Amino acid sequence: MKSSSGAHFIALDHVRALAALMVVTWHFIHATNGYPVTFDYVPAIFPLAVLDEGHTGVALFMTLSGYLFAKLLDGKSIDYRAFIWNRALRLLPLLIVVILLVGLQKLLNGESIAAYAQSIAQGLWLPSLPNGGWSITVEFHYYLILPLLLWMLHQSQWLPFSVIGVALVLRWFLHQHHGEIQFLAYATLVGRIDQFVLGMLAYHFSGYIARRHVLVLLAIVAFTAFYWFFDQQGGFFRNPSYPSPSPIWIFMPTIEGLVYAIGIAWYDNSFAHSQSNFSKLVARLGEYSYSIYLLHFFVVFEAARFVHEHIMDISNFYLACVWALFFFVLMLLPGYVSFRLIEAPFLRHRRRYIKVPGA
Repeated sequence: MKSSSGAHFIALDHVRALAALMVVTWHFIHATNGYPVTFDYVPAIFPLAVLDEGHTGVALFMTLSGYLFAKLLDGKSIDYRAFIWNRALRLLPLLIVVILLVGLQKLLNGESIAAYAQSIAQGLWLPSLPNGGWSITVEFHYYLILPLLLWMLHQSQWLPFSVIGVALVLRWFLHQHHGEIQFLAYATLVGRIDQFVLGMLAYHFSGYIARRHVLVLLAIVAFTAFYWFFDQQGGFFRNPSYPSPSPIWIFMPTIEGLVYAIGIAWYDNSFAHSQSNFSKLVARLGEYSYSIYLLHFFVVFEAARFVHEHIMDISNFYLACVWALFFFVLMLLPGYVSFRLIEAPFLRHRRRYIKVPGA
């Protein structure tokens, strides 16, 4: 989480590590077909529903992005071209490597490279990039409107709420028209805009959230109970199918964004964060989380299958989560190598994008 300004926020690295853990656990325990843990399983310990439905970690990533950029940019004058340049240096090198590796896999498997190339080209506006790269498309769309959101936040602390209201109405309209809104709510800015905006608002209102331990704890408990109920109703894939006709997806991005935004602002502003070895380890996982996020797709499904078929039965959810945590920590090594060899060399070419008054 170290920016071109030199700012580093260890608390936000911790949050980023948690988000990556949620996504990796989701893929490890369920794969794409409910193996080794079936999709219809619901944990008896209700807070663990956010691991059983670990796709929600993407919402935490998005909300964190909104919070971070508000923390870095709110009230400041920025060189937007330099900002976009820095984001491209941060995201594109590893994404391009992953795109090439997936293309090589498809070539070796005899799949159509022309169709794959078309999906990559469409990734500028559609959620079609591989290995979770669709979320980078959503981030890019957020960057395009970030100056407008910062202007709105500068004009009035309440004005950005109108964006969330418009998004809710749009999702309701599209749900009425198409009969479902899950795909757009999950994989595009139509849903994710709420989370970016709520993250930005959480930074703006962080003074009201800091040290409100009881209220924040109640919000987190209520959220995990809600997600447990959502899991019981069939979760991401079986409510009753994918994409789901349930109207819950009209409100899901807002609910996730609100609670995650409150939690991020509370964690960032309520504690003197430890510099212990454990804290630094978690921060490292957060620092390398982008590499872990894009690279784990290459191995996570086979890793879970290998453990289940050759080491021990991990169809038990709790046991599978323990193995998922072990796998996540092991991803620290390829994450480190990827960060040092692919990401870090390009980061040296970042430009300062926050304008200094009078300069």
